[in-house]
Amino acid sequence: MRFSRLCALPVMLAWCGRTTVPAAAAATSIPPTDKVKIGVIGLVHGHVYGFLEDAVRRTDVEIVGLAEPREELLRRYGERHKFPESIRFKDLDQMLDTARPQAAAVFTDTLEHRRVVQACAPRGIHVMMEKPLATTMEHARAIEKAAREGRIHVVVNYETTWYPNTQAAYQLVSKQGRIGPIRKIVAHDGHQGPKEIGMPREFMEWLTDPVRNGGGALFDFGCYGANLATYLMGEQRPLSVTAVTQKLKSDPVYERVDDEATIVLTYPTAQVIIQASWNWPFNRKDIEIYGEQGQYLTVERDMYRMRTLHAAETLNKAEPIAAPMQDSISYLAAVVRGEVLPSGPSSLKVNMIATEILDAARRSAEHGVTIPLPDVMP
Repeated sequence: MRFSRLCALPVMLAWCGRTTVPAAAAATSIPPTDKVKIGVIGLVHGHVYGFLEDAVRRTDVEIVGLAEPREELLRRYGERHKFPESIRFKDLDQMLDTARPQAAAVFTDTLEHRRVVQACAPRGIHVMMEKPLATTMEHARAIEKAAREGRIHVVVNYETTWYPNTQAAYQLVSKQGRIGPIRKIVAHDGHQGPKEIGMPREFMEWLTDPVRNGGGALFDFGCYGANLATYLMGEQRPLSVTAVTQKLKSDPVYERVDDEATIVLTYPTAQVIIQASWNWPFNRKDIEIYGEQGQYLTVERDMYRMRTLHAAETLNKAEPIAAPMQDSISYLAAVVRGEVLPSGPSSLKVNMIATEILDAARRSAEHGVTIPLPDVMP
């Protein structure tokens, strides 16, 4: 019986809402006038470039340490952003104990997320990693356990979390029910391929490694749809997961991983289709939501098209997201200060479910079968 899913609780806190974190739940809390001290762990994820570009220009955070075993990357990023050699470390534990950050921003491969959280949690250091949370449910459960025991927050950063039309979708569709009950969601995410868009070598090395990445496009971009579906569906877990993956590219760099993936999720009253690809003709991260009474389609970051049974389609601009929820650095700083409790797309709860979906999708594609999910997350 799947009563627990049919009666899934609504999201406890609106993603853009602010709330004080109970003292027992926060490992650190600092005055709003103080800079949040951030340690950057790993330099092999391409998103670290933009993160550091933004962080060094801000007055509310301070990069106090870099940890990366590859000396060439330490030198490259250290020199580019004028970080002194005294805050560059090849050893993770040494950086954490010497620099003493209040939060860690993680740019390792996905396989390393577990090790990083297990190092940070006993030290009371909150963690924000790049999507997805983990390569397997075993790793996700270990992360959850470490965070609980260390009383830290673990936040997962998705680019789409900070899109104004993502928040508008949640408010208009999930909360206000403007298009009626959701019946279908179709998510499109990806680009032409890591090599085709010129990703750096250190990023390519692990993105095309099925162990370090979890898969190819299936994990790299399937995670977006799994994350947003879970968020928009009120944190329900699907009844089943079916996935098909393909290798359409002939370049040998992709020979070990999929470059094309489609995931179908079934819910008691809805279906979700996730289309993840390294073969799109251009970059895209958009989502279609269909309800009994209308549709909501995102356009770029801040526009959306909406049509209902009683009103013609309109093109609308989503309202800007209020501070401190408008970007990943502001959000992480607010979490450390105790101003917000992680919820919505960034939360560990949503990303445990997203990882369960991805883990099942990989097994489904491998064996050519639909994977029914148990009533309770294992």
